[in-house]
This record gives sequence, structure tokens and C-alpha cells, in this order.
Amino acid sequence: MGGGPGVVDEALTARATVDERGTVTGWNDGAERLLGYAPAQVVGRPAAALLAEEPAVPDDRPPLAGLPRWHGTLVLRHRDGHRVEVRTLAHHRTAERGGGWLVLSPLTGREPGQAPADDLVAWGFTQSPCCAMALYDLRLRLCRANEGMERYLALTEAEMRGLRVPELLEGEAGELAEQDMLRALETGETQYRENFLRTAGENRAHAWAVFTSPLRDGDGRPRGVCISAHDTTEQHAARRRLQLIAEAGGRIGSTLDVTRTAEELADVSVPAFADFVSVDVLTSFLEEGPEAHQGETAGPLVVRRVAHRSVLPGLPEVAVAPGETGEYPEGSPPAESVRSARARRYRRTDPEIADWTARDPLRAARVRDFGVHSVMTVPLSARGTTLGVVVFVRHRHPDPFHEDDLVLAEELAARAAVCIDNARRYTRERSTAVTLQRSLLPQRMPEQSAVEVASRYLPAGSRAGVGGDWFDVIPLSGARVALVVGDVVGHGVHASAAMGRLRTAVRTLADIDLPPDELLTHLDDLVGRLATEAEGTEDTRDGAVDGRSADVGATCLYAVYDPVTRRCTCARAGHPLPAVVGPDGTVELLDLPAGPPLGVGGLPFEAVETELPEGSLLTLYTDGLVASRDDDIDDGVSRLCRALAVPAASLDALCDSLLAAVLPHRPVDDVAVLVARTRALDSSQVASWDVDPDPAAVAETRKNVGEQLDAWGLTDTAFVTELIVSELVTNAIRHAEPPIQLRLINDRTLICEVSDGSGTAPHMRRARTYDEGGRGLLLVAQLSERWGSRPGPAGKGKTIWAEQSVSPGALWS
Repeated sequence: MGGGPGVVDEALTARATVDERGTVTGWNDGAERLLGYAPAQVVGRPAAALLAEEPAVPDDRPPLAGLPRWHGTLVLRHRDGHRVEVRTLAHHRTAERGGGWLVLSPLTGREPGQAPADDLVAWGFTQSPCCAMALYDLRLRLCRANEGMERYLALTEAEMRGLRVPELLEGEAGELAEQDMLRALETGETQYRENFLRTAGENRAHAWAVFTSPLRDGDGRPRGVCISAHDTTEQHAARRRLQLIAEAGGRIGSTLDVTRTAEELADVSVPAFADFVSVDVLTSFLEEGPEAHQGETAGPLVVRRVAHRSVLPGLPEVAVAPGETGEYPEGSPPAESVRSARARRYRRTDPEIADWTARDPLRAARVRDFGVHSVMTVPLSARGTTLGVVVFVRHRHPDPFHEDDLVLAEELAARAAVCIDNARRYTRERSTAVTLQRSLLPQRMPEQSAVEVASRYLPAGSRAGVGGDWFDVIPLSGARVALVVGDVVGHGVHASAAMGRLRTAVRTLADIDLPPDELLTHLDDLVGRLATEAEGTEDTRDGAVDGRSADVGATCLYAVYDPVTRRCTCARAGHPLPAVVGPDGTVELLDLPAGPPLGVGGLPFEAVETELPEGSLLTLYTDGLVASRDDDIDDGVSRLCRALAVPAASLDALCDSLLAAVLPHRPVDDVAVLVARTRALDSSQVASWDVDPDPAAVAETRKNVGEQLDAWGLTDTAFVTELIVSELVTNAIRHAEPPIQLRLINDRTLICEVSDGSGTAPHMRRARTYDEGGRGLLLVAQLSERWGSRPGPAGKGKTIWAEQSVSPGALWS
């Protein structure tokens, strides 16, 4: 039957339009039938003239002009004078629709051929397409069921009449439905429940929204119960897809590990979405990086299985084990998805699946044995690069994959691909940074007699990557040693490279024997220059250096220990305080001024000198050892002190116990630890003399040196040593200021030191052929293994020193 005005018959509704001034502007045939006025007799006249009496308006109702709609009963005057009482609905039109009011009233009566209302109600109940409906009496026995309920339960109304819901629907769903019926009768309120089940009339499970409502008579007394069940399978599937995407966002990519990320994708997909999932990554991507495989267009696709999961125990469908390499033949669905960078959906009967399995007997057997009926192949693509392929399979789930499932699979794979690419980039950068970091740290500790040392370095295990922590042990003149621990701000290759530059700078500054506070001042200037250079680089690269902030900063602790005096001089630049364990086992933190971090500039550093008894333990560390997200750094320092109080068999064992006891469960930063046990040179290994500033004193000095060498059993070195001493003392007498002192130290080497009161640094010069002088320092340099000078205490005076090898029997032990 066609639609249109003939079917609708607008004359069955009286319709009039009234403008904002109350003037009638429109009048249809239905209005003429209702009141007898023709349009020409009404249009343009006040609408109020049609009223037989003023309408009753409650006092609490807002003004009519402010209402969007009005409804009620109006008493109107017919053209012949009699009163007409009509139900009226008036819509206040918006300005876009012309403004004013649209007034409507239905005409009563039934046209010939029109169905009775009771029949429409019955037909509507029986034929309702939107839900399955059933009516039950007060004994909860079925009285009526519509066609939808008959279809879903595969029973006719006559077959169901007189039965309860649990008798019609076996299982928990039927019991819960009857409980809802009882509750609806008891409370008078509609009950709502969602079910997911397969009914007898369906070949698969459906999602149902079930409303259970009490039925009342005109007096409000309960007479029965109505159950209406709405099939919400499509909405349920869409909601499940959204939930799966949300779950994937929270679960996929929890670590920066390629394998774990692939496993998370498989875990999210099975069993909620697929019965079996495999995640394969191109071997070229894993071994050579994302650029290596670009442009591959022919031949089999070589992949490595990184993860898979199945609904079946033991994964019997698997054709390739995790970690193994496999091939997808050219033209196979996975290979085509990778080559075209497009997701594809297949049925078992599709020719692409048939061709693939024909070339792969093992997979053909798996498809046949497990009843695989639907497959999707989705490329793992991130940042314009295809990394691998994910295969989704259904063999237990009865429904094949649909187009919406393909969109969902692409979303899951895209999330995983970005995380896998991030993991691969992180792994490569971290490996590079760790390699660089370890190459810049001491490969072995230098030989020296001042301290026994042990160290540990642990790169960060967090997503931030390897940091810029470092430590060093630097032998100095006079049998002294410098101990250094530092921490560069930031992580990754940038921090490792900055660490290497600072470590080199520290060794260079230590070589000229600067005091700790002066050394940190020079290092602070260097970090400031590095920051300036980085800012310049940042400007040319739009605000980043290799994707990282250009900020450069560091903390550092520099300590110099003298085994002759057993004095240790320390200065720090924003670094954690060192811990000292005395020979009696007491633990304390050295009280050092904090000093600003390196790179701040313009602020002084202060050195503190303290005496360390022989056998003391000096522990230097970076904040990664004691700092964590969960605890205050003071708590970590307290754990460190408690751990240091426990005796250990060796320094290496102590380092291990410190890491075990102090290190946070999940460290967020690199950790560097340097532990040194102090030694002291016996007084018999050191000899010193005050020298008069008189050239005649040189002979006496040479005599004293010879006697001391005899006492030490170093007569073989007497000639060279006396010559070196003679040159150094003569230079001090001629060119420096008193007081002058000579000191010999019998250590791993024989050390000669001459101190004077002049701050002028010595330097070698080239003597002409007939010059009588100018060859002293050149001679010293030729006769000794090393020589140099260092400032005196508090910057007063200087010390010139020279070292010689001694026979193995004379080495200090």
C-alpha cells in the first residue's frame, strides 16, 4: 500500500496557526470540519474570538509566552453557536520555523474500514518486531506470548501456556527471571537484567535486555507480570569491542620489551576476540632495525615468532615455536598483508587459504584437525614502517570474523606495533648507551697503595634508559689518590656522552693536582659551556637534541686521600654525602657543605679535610642507590648506614650486600657505588728534611738521601736519585723562597718531593749550547718516570715531585 496524503488524511486533525499577536494565520479542512468556519472567515481575525470561555490556567504554571508547548482542554464556539469542547496540543514554534503557535486537535470518531483500537493492541502485542514479549498471571504462569517469544523459544503460545519461566528456560537465566517477577510484584517496580545466552530457537548466543514489569488494573491492583526481552546482540558486540580496545590500551605496552608487548597483545585477544593468535616480527626488523626490510617485495616472508596464545591447553595449533624463525610463502595471506600493509579477512573456503595450506602441509593439517573456519591477517605497522604480522584465528567460536572485527583487529595491532617499535628503539638505544657507558668507566682499577677499592655500576632498568653515572679512581702525586663519583642529569646516549666528557675533564684537572674545591669550580665552568653548546644545538634542531632535552647538569663528589698523613679532603657539588665506617664499625656521614650542582655557575665550592684512621671505609655513591619513587631519600640513606654496619668478608662482598639491602625494589636511576678501605704508609717509609736556602746545603742533602736509600736497600737507585734531588733542591734555593723541604716516599715507586714557599710554577726551557743552566728540569724529566708540580696547602707555595721505578723487592705491600 502506498503512502501519501491519501493515507494520512490531514483533515482528521484540526490544524491552525496563530502568530505572536494572537492572530490566526492558517486554517485547514480539519479545523473547518471542527468549527464550521471556512479559512477566509477566520484567517486574519483574533484567535480569542473563537473561545467560548477563558481556559483555566493553574497559578503555578509559567506564562504562556515562555512555554515550548501547551496542552489542555479548550471550550470553543462553533459557527452555528453551540459550544465545542476539544483536546488541544499547541507547539510554540521557533523563529527558524516562522514563530507563533501551531494548534492541533484530533477529530473524534472512526472512519469506515478503520480497525478497532482493541484489535490494534492485540496485533501490536503479537507482531511486535522490537522484542520478545510474554504475559504471566499472578501464579507466574504464562498466559500470552507474542511471535518474537515463540520464535526465540521455538515453542508456540499454546505449547507454553500455563508453564513458568524456569520450565520454559532451563538454567540460571530462568530462575533469575522468576525472581525478578516476584520482586516486581512485591515492589511494584520494573526490574531490569542483562543476559547472554543461547535460546532453543537460535544457533548462537544472543545478548538480551530483559524488562520485568507488574501489570495493574484500573484500581492499581496487580493482575500479572509482563516480560519483554530485547535482542541487544549488536550493541553488546559493539560494547565488547570498545571494552577490548580500552583493555588493550591499559595492558599492551606495559614494558619496553618486544616479546612482552607481543604476549600482551595475544593475552588481550584470546579468548575474548579469537581462539588463536600468533604474533610474528620480521627478522630484518629485529636484527637490523626498521629500515633494513623496506623495499622487500618478493620471495618468502622470513619472520620470528615472538608470541602466540590459544584457547586450547598446550597450544596444539602451533606450527612455529616462540623464538624460532619461520617463513610465510610468497602470496600467502600473512605475506600479502605485510607487502600491501593492509589487513585482510578470510573464510576457510576462500582460494587464498586453500592455496596457502596446499603449500604448507603442517598448517593444512592444523586447519583440518581443529576446524579453523575464519582467519584475519593484520600487519604490525608503526610510523610508516611494517614490523611484522598478527594472525587471528577462530575455530571454537561459532561466528566468523566480520568487518567490524577487522577494524578492531587493526586497532589492536596498531597499538601493539607502536609499542613494539618503541621497545625496539629503546632496546637499541639502551644497548648503545650501556656500551658507551661501560667503555667510558674504568675497565680496571689502577695500581696504587693509598686505598683498597671495589665498585659496582648498574644501569637503570626503567623506561628512562641508561643514565650518566660514573666513578673513577685516579692516582695522584705523593702516593695520594683521588676518588670520584658523579651523576649527569638525564638518560640515554646524550647523558652517557656528557658523562664521558666530564670524566675526561676530571682526570685532566686531577692531573694538574688542583684541590677539590678548585677542581669543582673548573668543572662547573665546563658544564656551563656544555649547556651553552647544547642550547645552540637545540635551536638548530627545533628544541631537541636527538629527541631529548638539551639541559646539561651534573652532581659530583671529589675526594683526595693522603696515606702519609691519613687526611682526606672532600668537596661536593650537589651530591649525596659520603659515608665513613670507622675501624670500630661506627658509621657516620661526612659533614660536607652541599655546594651547588655543576652547571649552576657563580657559586663557590668548599672543601673539608678530615682524618681517616687506617682501615676506615669510605663509601661514595650516586642517588640511584638511595632514591626511589616510594621512599624519601633519607630512608635510603638510613638503609645504607645500617648495611654498612654489617661486616663483610671483602669489599666486593660488601658492594653486593649494599645493593641487596639498600637498592629500591624497582630502581628508577643508574647506580654507581665506590667503596675504599684506607691504608697508611708506615713512618719508616717516609723521610723528610728541612733544607737551608744556601747552595752549600745541597751536598748535605745528597748525603742524607744516600744514607736513607742505603737504609731502604735501594742503593741501585742512589746515583739517579741523588742527581734528581740535587737538581730540584738547587732550583728551589736559586729561584724559589723558603721554607724548603725535601721528602722521600718509598712506595710502589720512589718519590722525591721538594717543597718551597714560592707559588711560581716551574717549566722546562730549551738551553742554548753554551748556556751554563736551564737543563735541570729537562734532566729530571729524562731520569724519572713521571714528574710534575702541585700547589701547596691553601695555595701557598708549591711542591715539585719526581717518581722512579724501584726493584720488585722494595715494593710496599
